[in-house]
Amino acid sequence: MAFGFVIERFGLFVSILIPQHNIPMQRGISFWTGLAFVLLGVFVAVFSTVQYRKLLRTLKPIEIPEGYRSDPGVFTNLVVAALGIVLIAYFFHGV
Repeated sequence: MAFGFVIERFGLFVSILIPQHNIPMQRGISFWTGLAFVLLGVFVAVFSTVQYRKLLRTLKPIEIPEGYRSDPGVFTNLVVAALGIVLIAYFFHGV
């Protein structure tokens, strides 16, 4: 996701450095490439959380180490996915 953000902002930076006179700013290849990377990050975060929870359900209680907590990792991954969605909304409304 961070790589996608950098790609998208780099396109904005280039358009500021090299302004086209009297041409409204359009979304170029860097916008769509950056957006694709952020979407990929959101998808991977959600998909990996689903897969992890599915795997945990197949384990017997004796197979899970004592004191192991799965909830913080799942919560963190879902927060990262939510922040990716917020970033996508920012891309569309912040340009």
